[in-house]
Amino acid sequence: NFIMYYMVKLAKKNGYLIIILLIFVGVTSLYYGIVETTNLNYNGFKIVIDAGHGGRDGGSVGVEGTIEKEINLEYALALKNKLVEKGFRVELTRKDDNGLYSLTDRNKKLSDMNARFKIIQRSNPNLVISIHMNSFTSSTARGAMTYFRKGDAASKSCADLIQKSLHSYCNAKFSSSKVGDYYMLNCSYYTAVLIECGFLSNREEELMLNTEAYKNQIVDAVSKGIFLYFGNRDI
Repeated sequence: NFIMYYMVKLAKKNGYLIIILLIFVGVTSLYYGIVETTNLNYNGFKIVIDAGHGGRDGGSVGVEGTIEKEINLEYALALKNKLVEKGFRVELTRKDDNGLYSLTDRNKKLSDMNARFKIIQRSNPNLVISIHMNSFTSSTARGAMTYFRKGDAASKSCADLIQKSLHSYCNAKFSSSKVGDYYMLNCSYYTAVLIECGFLSNREEELMLNTEAYKNQIVDAVSKGIFLYFGNRDI
């Protein structure tokens, strides 16, 4: 091109052709490398987001009366919106308060779990994220926690990145994730993590979890971990 022509002409005149060419190529490569890194395209990656509980299964109840199934769905929907903005294809296991079972099913919990499994299988996702709220006998327990399937390196890698992000941006107590023995982690061979966003048994944290600001803070932190996980892969 025009610039390159005069650079070569100048270099020949001064005897520094090779040096200038190497600098030009190096700077150009660095520029395009930065552009390529900072504009990661997540199109094509699919994530299933599971809002824990639903229907007759309300999950935990907070000190101030927060019903887990309801707040799980709020966080799941917010996370979906965040990921869709970045180009991910997202499917929810449930989009409303209803459980995934028929009123005629004898074992509604089992039917619900089987329905979630079928959604995951049909979706063939790159990642499964199950959203929950925690509860404990001690009211002092607090903080978000991320769990992964035992023996699954990909699940651990993703869970660690999410937990480190929660630790950095939401003051989560731990910076590393933990092994979890949960149905949503073990029901399929897909990469899966389960996130306990906070403790409803801790009054202060329950109140925080119900605010729009803290919900966005948690969702942003989880999203950052997910972006890092997929950003470290060939896309």
